Amino acid sequence: MNTIFRKSMLSVAGLAFAGGVFAGPIAAHANPAVDAKPAAVAVQAPKPQGDQSHITLNDEQTANVKAIIAATKKAGLPERAAVISIATSLQESKLENLGHLGDKNDHDSLGLFQQRPSSGWGTPEQITDPEYSTTAFLKGLKQVDGWQDMPLTVAAQTVQVSAYPDAYAQWEQQATDLVAQHWNS
Repeated sequence: MNTIFRKSMLSVAGLAFAGGVFAGPIAAHANPAVDAKPAAVAVQAPKPQGDQSHITLNDEQTANVKAIIAATKKAGLPERAAVISIATSLQESKLENLGHLGDKNDHDSLGLFQQRPSSGWGTPEQITDPEYSTTAFLKGLKQVDGWQDMPLTVAAQTVQVSAYPDAYAQWEQQATDLVAQHWNS
């Protein structure tokens, strides 16, 4: 039985080698103009998942959108990072820089992203600074392998660890629109 198995494996290896020998020269002479793929292909952001929500923004919320975009640019990250950040902030605070809300507060969550001083996000003063809180969020996002290509809600949830992991998806369209509107302004 062992001899039959060994002969079978040698036959398979021989076929693989022969295939490589014959296909190698053919592949080496392939027409690169026909067979080449473009060096850089623009990656399309995934389409928003599920039903989308929308709110009308006041001046403070719009200023926070601009602060998130500025912090994203300062971090050298692309528009997709700003979309994820804004959608996350829409879910967490409706783009309002939350201070201490007493009994309505989720533990000690503060700022645009409901970050918690007790979880190591920073001091209350830092977390309520839109640039700092965005930079802290983006630092977490950059640690998520493949965040650029995953659904927004998965990327946001991996950073935030929310009790409502799918809730971020509902803000993707508005976040995308806000980034398109304010990225170059």
